[in-house]
Amino acid sequence: MNWRIAANGVALVVAISTASVTGASGSSLHPTQGSQRKFAAEDAKSVLSVIKVENEYKTGYKRSLFIHWADLDGNGCDTREEVLKRDSISKPQVDPYRCYVVAGDWASPYDGKNLSDRGDVDIDHVVALKEAWDSGAWAWSESQRKAYANDMTDRRTLIAVTDRVNMSKSDKDPSNWMPPLRSYWCTYLGDWISVKARWGLSMDQSEFGRISNLLSSDCGSLTIASWSAAPVVVAVPITVPAITTTTSTVTTSSTATTSTVTTSTVATSSTVSTSTVGTSSTTSSTSSSVPASTEAKDISPGSYCAPVDGRGTYKTLVYICSKTNAEGTPYSGNRARWRKLAN
Repeated sequence: MNWRIAANGVALVVAISTASVTGASGSSLHPTQGSQRKFAAEDAKSVLSVIKVENEYKTGYKRSLFIHWADLDGNGCDTREEVLKRDSISKPQVDPYRCYVVAGDWASPYDGKNLSDRGDVDIDHVVALKEAWDSGAWAWSESQRKAYANDMTDRRTLIAVTDRVNMSKSDKDPSNWMPPLRSYWCTYLGDWISVKARWGLSMDQSEFGRISNLLSSDCGSLTIASWSAAPVVVAVPITVPAITTTTSTVTTSSTATTSTVTTSTVATSSTVSTSTVGTSSTTSSTSSSVPASTEAKDISPGSYCAPVDGRGTYKTLVYICSKTNAEGTPYSGNRARWRKLAN
């Protein structure tokens, strides 16, 4: 499946491809026949048995390695707005100009609460980004991580929940966090197992052990519904804008080195790169004709944010991107969130 979109003056083709999911034993999870590869419904214990069990890779994670929230299909709606629309139990009111969910109603399955303010809603990665990284995403390409962080091809990957409950979950796995609503436990485990199996992610021993115990007790009859193969997003440049380049060379005889400075002007992008080879230093800078915005508009109160100390507005009120609440108490996981700017 391909989409042609325009980004920063560059025409791109976004391709979504699929790959089969294979367990540690090397056997695939029974793909069914059809034009789009899917995996048949399976007993939860059988699916769990093909997930590799190994120690987590706890090095190098940064949230910025998973690009989100993105607009993968080019319809003008980023993934957060798409999930808010999808999970609203009433018909959501959406600003069509910028695809912003103005109003809706959400039922958080983690705690059973009904929410009517989007500021109280978080979009949770059922298997958190850090958990995914530690379980195998560290070896993925950037396009795979982007596809995972914005996956709308299986509704079990992303879900709208109460923000405070999502904060308590943070990046924990089922060995140290389960939803407050116990009646949702088996559904949550099914979603967790399906995401791990679908994306070829591993489990550590404590995670695998807790899930196995629950499948032998509370959730003994759990079945995992079928799913399609995980997508991979690949952006292929088709055309590029005209670039005007000016080069000047300065040679200093006393050091016998040459410095070349190249300045390029591109209408809608801004990049800076530096490379050094031997005794020559080359610096390339690109300027944009559109000044960068100093304030984010219509942010989502309580949601994760960057950069720290950035400002935003919501319903005419000013918010700040902060790692602490108004009383100075750090947020869970030392992650920054939008909160009202204290007067």
